[in-house]
Amino acid sequence: MSDNVVLELAKVRALALGAMRGRDFGYAEAEATVEALLDAERDGLPSHGLSRLPFYLDQAVSGKVDARAVPRLEVDGAVVRVDAGYGLAFPAVAQGLEAGYKCVEKLGLAAVAISHSHHFGVAGASVEAAARRGCLALAFSNAPSAIAPWGGKRPLFGTNPIAFACPRRDHNPLLIDLSLSKVARGKVMLAKKRGEPIPEGWALDSEGRPTTDPDAAIAGTMVPTGDAKGAALALMVELLSAGLTGSNYGFQASSFFEAEGTPPGIGQLILLFDPTRFSDGFIDHAETLLSAMTEQPGVRLPGDRRYALRREVGEHLTLPAALVSDLEAHQAAGKK
Repeated sequence: MSDNVVLELAKVRALALGAMRGRDFGYAEAEATVEALLDAERDGLPSHGLSRLPFYLDQAVSGKVDARAVPRLEVDGAVVRVDAGYGLAFPAVAQGLEAGYKCVEKLGLAAVAISHSHHFGVAGASVEAAARRGCLALAFSNAPSAIAPWGGKRPLFGTNPIAFACPRRDHNPLLIDLSLSKVARGKVMLAKKRGEPIPEGWALDSEGRPTTDPDAAIAGTMVPTGDAKGAALALMVELLSAGLTGSNYGFQASSFFEAEGTPPGIGQLILLFDPTRFSDGFIDHAETLLSAMTEQPGVRLPGDRRYALRREVGEHLTLPAALVSDLEAHQAAGKK
């Protein structure tokens, strides 16, 4: 018997929505979450896709995630504040971006600050959406602690993604999306679930020694990208996302993957700019640089691989059978 099943995209969407509705999530909040997770699957990023949904649902059952939370939004000049209310991040991000676009139209820029939030999935998704609206965009998020300060052994910082997108004329946006650990921690969690080792260089155990054991990696620390420089950037993101929003720092936040405990309560910051307010010729000027890059054989612009994978996805998704069964169980729970 295969460990995977192939389902029509429409059936997967209905199943995921049904599972969230079965755990008392509002329709708008469920829809924003499911579409974000499906986008991750289409982009070849299953560690940030539907594999996350059972964790969200189990946390809704335990009360770690407030399934009925409705984001609260305030606008103060160019600052858009969104309190996610310890619900999932996706509906808060969606509301914040829409308000942010209106600020950009009026003021030329906006800062969307999201507090008391949760895992916000693929960091590049929000900035790509903004770039398709003509904005230059930067996004930052902290996460539960996984990286130690350089020279230390106890993790204080999250893997803390940074994403950037730049609009282009007649092309997909330039898209940079990176975690400040050498790999996203979600990949370690997937290896753990599969009973597989991780490559050496991804993580250290609790004594600071290199490890290929995903359990030891989870109990230890992720290796920051760029070593000391990556650890410094992770500190910067903690202050920009959690510090500015009054949210939990990484070492104060509970796990995204465990059902019990207090809410993670992390923060995100998304910066939006109308490039035409800074330079009428920005798009063409940016293209000068990007063209100079792609003229060199072997150079691929950041984001191009993701777009290529997206084009290859048809109307079906291949998912682990265990994941499908888990979602079916959550969906059935709401019908009792």
